[in-house]
Amino acid sequence: MAKIAVLGYGVVGSGTVEVFYKNKESLEKKAGQEMDIKYILDIRDFSDSPYKDKFVKDFNIILNDPEVTVVAEVIGGLKPSYDFVKSSLEAGKSVVTSNKELVAAKGAELLAIAKAKNVNFFFEASVGGGIPIIKPLHACLSANEIDEIAGILNGTTNFILTKMIRDGMDFEKALKIAQELGYAERNPSADVDGHDACRKICILASLAFGKHVYPESVHTEGITKITLEDVEYCDSADCKIKLIGCAKREGEGKISIGVFPAVIKDESQLAGVNDVFNAILVRGDATGDVVFYGKGAGKLPTASAVVADIVSAVKHSGTSKSLTWADSTQDFIKDFSDFACANYIRLSSKNVDVSKAVIKALFGDVTYLSRKNQPDNELAFVSGVMTEKDTLNAIEKVSDSAELLGRIRVLDY
Repeated sequence: MAKIAVLGYGVVGSGTVEVFYKNKESLEKKAGQEMDIKYILDIRDFSDSPYKDKFVKDFNIILNDPEVTVVAEVIGGLKPSYDFVKSSLEAGKSVVTSNKELVAAKGAELLAIAKAKNVNFFFEASVGGGIPIIKPLHACLSANEIDEIAGILNGTTNFILTKMIRDGMDFEKALKIAQELGYAERNPSADVDGHDACRKICILASLAFGKHVYPESVHTEGITKITLEDVEYCDSADCKIKLIGCAKREGEGKISIGVFPAVIKDESQLAGVNDVFNAILVRGDATGDVVFYGKGAGKLPTASAVVADIVSAVKHSGTSKSLTWADSTQDFIKDFSDFACANYIRLSSKNVDVSKAVIKALFGDVTYLSRKNQPDNELAFVSGVMTEKDTLNAIEKVSDSAELLGRIRVLDY
């Protein structure tokens, strides 16, 4: 019988235990042997839990128990998760995790340890919650050179933007509702500032392109500067604003990567992804575009992926089936100043005619947008494709005749 330890009994941890015991019989058939959860690690007391006899507060009990062959880490964060996971792998135990921060920061190191110890390190739940994306990238799409990955990777920000677009709410009100519904934390920075999406695109890019991409190497922006005025202008052009994480294979062995709000056309496969749903577009050289869609977070969707990895770890005990990528310096990441795209720009002009002449000189031919109740001194337009460096230079120069109110990149997916 395979014995499992679950580290953490919060939302995902309790969901993992729930899904495991609810479907235990069918899971054992898939794993090829009987399984049971021997320990649940948490510093809190759960005296009313039906699993109260399984709770321990000392990780060393788990680490030093040779019967435990699989550890499921669902604590989150780097401390103490990193130490627990590393120690478990070094002790010859397979590890599964939902911890995107851990995988994004330490994935290459932990995968190398797993390979050396002939155990497994699985992390399907770290990206997309219950959406299967890690294993399909590694297995089903392995015949492809992955040219590009782009997606809506954070359910909280997608919910907020959906409220702004559908219901005409401003950012602060939409955020408050997200917090009331439990979609956003009291401190929402990880979501609304783009850090969560950044960690996820780092994991996907590392897997797709074979080299570890560290979050600090990725240009990251959130949605806090998006206004209802921006939403209205984009709606007039049959477009939506989404927080997009994207990574693309470029020439000379380099990739471009970033996380930022983007204007995308209504007919895009990503534009219709609303509320807390996620969608990930993978562009392969043989398959073309493949889209993975579903709830990207939540107790049971994430727990589903954790439990599936537990089954895989048990089934492949004694054989390393872990994914892999190489640790690396970050010189294969193209400087973001060279990133090229069109731009939506909104200005408050001191003199509209003068500003339009300056815009023409700096941006070339542009498409002007309009909205209801548009102030006479407000200009909004979409530029042609320009590099980040050239766009910022043009914005700086146009500031002599107008004040910048908003700038959002325009992507074609």
